[in-house]
Amino acid sequence: MRTLLVLAIAGGMLLAQPATWKLDQSHSNVLFTVDHMVISEVTGYFRTFDGTVTASKPDWSDAQIEFTVDVGSINTDNERRDNHLRSEDFFDAAHYPKATFKATGMKKVGNNKYKLTGDLTIRGTTKKVTWDVTFKGQTKDPWGNIRAGFIAETTINRFDFGLKWNNLTETGGLVVGKDVRIRVNAELIKANEAQQSGK
Repeated sequence: MRTLLVLAIAGGMLLAQPATWKLDQSHSNVLFTVDHMVISEVTGYFRTFDGTVTASKPDWSDAQIEFTVDVGSINTDNERRDNHLRSEDFFDAAHYPKATFKATGMKKVGNNKYKLTGDLTIRGTTKKVTWDVTFKGQTKDPWGNIRAGFIAETTINRFDFGLKWNNLTETGGLVVGKDVRIRVNAELIKANEAQQSGK
C-alpha cells in the first residue's frame, strides 16, 4: 500500500510538471484597428513579436504568459504614417523599442473562454489590461509537434500610454481615435516536443 501511495504521488508530480509553449511567429499575428476621422478605420500589424506560455494544468488556468512586440516593426501599409507612429508623437520607438505584456491571471469563464489579466507596458508606462481569450484547440502537426491556438482581444486607450498626438476634425472629432482595438492570433508549439518542421 505504501509503495502504491508513493508511486501515485510521484505520478501526480510528474503530471503537474509545467510545459513551456513557444509562439510560432510564422502562424501568428498581432493586429490593431483605430478610428480615423471618426468615419472610418485604419488597420495595421506588427511584423516582429515573440511570446512564451508556461502551464501545468490542462485547462490553462495557471498559464504564465510573457509577450513582447517590436513597435518599430509597425506596418499600416503607408510608410509616411508608419514613420509618424514610430516617432515621439506616438511610440517613440527610438527610446522605447519594445511593448511588453506579462500575465497576472488566467480565469476560465466558459467553454474555451477566458479572461486574461496582466501588465501591458508601452512607452515606459504600465497599465493593467484584461483580454477576452478564446482557446481554439490543440492538435499534433505532421512533424510530431503539439500545437495550441488562441485568439486574444482587448481595447486600450492610447492616451493612457502616452500616445497623445491629436488633431481635431472640423466637427470636433479626433483625427486618430483614442481607443485601439487589438487582436492577437497565437499559435503555440509545445517546446519540449518541438521538432524541426521546416515550415
